[in-house]
Amino acid sequence: MNAERVVRIIAGFMVMLTLSLGVEASPIFVSQYFLFFTAFVGFNLFQSGFTKFCPLNSILGKFGIKGSC
Repeated sequence: MNAERVVRIIAGFMVMLTLSLGVEASPIFVSQYFLFFTAFVGFNLFQSGFTKFCPLNSILGKFGIKGSC
């Protein structure tokens, strides 16, 4: 599995988790401040689409997970 795929999996999981923890209608609601983390993940995905810089991709590279090239 390459780094880009791992980044997408982790980002999708974090968005679903933080929405579950931040939306009041959720049965596992903790605090609506978790929605700030959802916005952070979304903004990071947005900026990485333009700049091709993703901090998680850099971290995964240090763990030996290679990119798609």
